[in-house]
Amino acid sequence: MNSVQGLLAASVISIQNSCFVYPACQNCFSRLTLDSRRFNCPKCGCTGEAKDASYRYRLSLKIADTNDLFDITVFGSCLDPFFGVTAENLQRYIQDFNQLSGETNTESSARALVQAVETCFIGKRFIFGV
Repeated sequence: MNSVQGLLAASVISIQNSCFVYPACQNCFSRLTLDSRRFNCPKCGCTGEAKDASYRYRLSLKIADTNDLFDITVFGSCLDPFFGVTAENLQRYIQDFNQLSGETNTESSARALVQAVETCFIGKRFIFGV
């Protein structure tokens, strides 16, 4: 699954999702179902306390090379250098910011994060391993 079949030089046209970090199962990397106290993996059945959930990057992009448009999703720690922190730490920073600012509507901080990610990626050219 991690083997690269080829390289694609392309520019990012748009960001396809606004949620770049998700709670991920440590066994199978599927999205966890969280409630206030527990997490559950619907794929492999892994469970635990919500506070112990791991987080992972998932960035869906629309990209273009000289001939075609592609939808591509980039997962995991390869995005750490672009965000400057691990997904785990970014999630913690977001939670801490919302708590310290007394922000009850987390939509404004989420919007600011989306704008920052768009600024960093849209219009830039990258080499993608596909």
